[in-house]
Amino acid sequence: MSPAKAASRKDARADHRDIDGRALAAEINAVTAAEAAGLSEAGWVPRLVSVTIGDSAPVELYIRNQARSAAKAGVAFDERRFPAESTRAELLAAIATMNSDPRVTGIIVQRPVPDHLSIKELQRAVHPLKDVEGMHPASIGNIVYNDIELGPCTAMASVELLKRTGLKLEGLEVVVIGHSEIVGKPIAFLLMAEGATVTVCHHMTRSLAVHSRRADAVFVAVGKPRLISGDMIKPGAALIDIGINQVDGPDGKPLTVGDADYESCREVAGWITPVPGGVGPVTVAILMRNTLIALRRQKAHYEDEFAGNG
Repeated sequence: MSPAKAASRKDARADHRDIDGRALAAEINAVTAAEAAGLSEAGWVPRLVSVTIGDSAPVELYIRNQARSAAKAGVAFDERRFPAESTRAELLAAIATMNSDPRVTGIIVQRPVPDHLSIKELQRAVHPLKDVEGMHPASIGNIVYNDIELGPCTAMASVELLKRTGLKLEGLEVVVIGHSEIVGKPIAFLLMAEGATVTVCHHMTRSLAVHSRRADAVFVAVGKPRLISGDMIKPGAALIDIGINQVDGPDGKPLTVGDADYESCREVAGWITPVPGGVGPVTVAILMRNTLIALRRQKAHYEDEFAGNG
């Protein structure tokens, strides 16, 4: 990329149309930190435990980002590492121990896990009161019943970014491209709970552009670099790009891009999330906020239990 084009892109990212994920994450962390300080003074210290199985460079990056965000949000952050050859029984026993430990507020199982393990089974093993990832079936079920205080972090972050635009969600025409159980489907349920009209598209959808061009807001999470181009969205629409892909840049070096073609889409969109700097930072901030929500729920649970025994 030439210096002139790089400068132009930097100016473009400063445009009011860009939704600044880092700024929103800082705001969420500040609110979380204030609440965490109050709870800590009362003897309820929020503590997030990261479970890592084996070695993975991407996981190391996730952990560093989570640890930094935890420090800003006033959340204690612990790492518990297990060998790649750890058995299913060993890990389920470790999670059960954490579930029963009142000092542990939340548990996050880092992905990916070794092939002989099931990430879904490990996530199901986390007690719903400590499910700060929002991935337990009970947490997903709560969203279906319009309890949207706590949910999958990336989905929650994406909806928070849409709210940042100021668009009224009631009656908003939204298209979600991607129907995974951790992003696309939860986004749809979260938005329906807010009163939006939602269409979910996926790899079997015919004439994708017909759907995306009529939407007031488009979410895209399919893992295909630059799938969405400017001619596929309605002028003035909000575009929330959840994709994170590595491609070869013009200089041959790796370049991180989203599922939308940023340059063409920002010429049409009213609002757009850049990649990086959009959904990613907010996702980690939501993880910390979920930890505080989990702590409040656990506090209420223990207080009710104590009152009942009294």
